[in-house]
Amino acid sequence: MKKGSDITEPRLERNIKLARIAGVNLPDGKRVPISLTYITGIGASSAKIICEALGLDQSRRMNELTDSEMLQIREYIDANFEVEGDLRRGVQLNVKRLMDSGCYIGLRHRRNLPVRGQRTHTNARTRKGPARAIAGKKK
Repeated sequence: MKKGSDITEPRLERNIKLARIAGVNLPDGKRVPISLTYITGIGASSAKIICEALGLDQSRRMNELTDSEMLQIREYIDANFEVEGDLRRGVQLNVKRLMDSGCYIGLRHRRNLPVRGQRTHTNARTRKGPARAIAGKKK
């Protein structure tokens, strides 16, 4: 293109269709089982089960799937899996139930301490937050 000309070159726009399942945009260039793991609640084994149940080749890429295959995947996930928002809501309700009942696990959640028996004398910084100095403590 010449400098200062008013004519612009036509842009080559790719026909990009993003796969959107359960409110998540799935990456196009990855294989189908790998892309499905981007959905919360679906891991590697669940993704393989989905591919086998629908008869999809696991070596295919997401951008190679037809619209009908995408619809099949979406319907299968909706019927057989609890994913994304519903799953998160269920986990939050379970934690709230434990906290309200006053059991040991609920108390640990309430105090933001490790729940599964880890030591807290040292470590556990992720759960407890940054270390705070205690006034007047010297040895």
